[in-house]
Amino acid sequence: MSENMEKDHNRRVGVAMDYSATSKSALEWAAHNLLTHGDQLILIHVEPPNSDTPRKLLFQHTGSPLIPLEEFREIKLEKQYGLRNDVEVLDVLDSLATTKGVRVVAKVYWGDPREKLCEAVEDLKLDSLVLGSRGLVSIKRVLLGSVSSYVVKNASCPVTVVKGKPLPLPNSKS
Repeated sequence: MSENMEKDHNRRVGVAMDYSATSKSALEWAAHNLLTHGDQLILIHVEPPNSDTPRKLLFQHTGSPLIPLEEFREIKLEKQYGLRNDVEVLDVLDSLATTKGVRVVAKVYWGDPREKLCEAVEDLKLDSLVLGSRGLVSIKRVLLGSVSSYVVKNASCPVTVVKGKPLPLPNSKS
């Protein structure tokens, strides 16, 4: 039994992050409901295939190296990889690292988010993936395809789709 408990507290959890309100909600949901001490959180950011970030040529086929939380505030990351220095996201990540002992890293991919998120599940050996739902109206969903629907059907790990803003916890101040 202790082996299972130990494994449960060393999970690799991915959160798809495009800095939209729904991806921030997914991060908040994972922080409040999923992540515990010893887990590793991997923020997965997918840049469009036509992105011209400097690191794309080096890593477009494999994705970037894992980027530790300590480097998230560096200006060069935004320029090189397209990762934003978003205060809301950084506050949640800092809190997870300091209060829950979660190890936080990011990885950037270039291409179609549907395919790259599924690729990330395999590449990073994720135990779980959390992503936000944009709630596209049916005509846009038919024309563009739903990233969340595709990932739920094709990812090889459990996928949680967060819709809307997460409810505050009973003991939460927000």
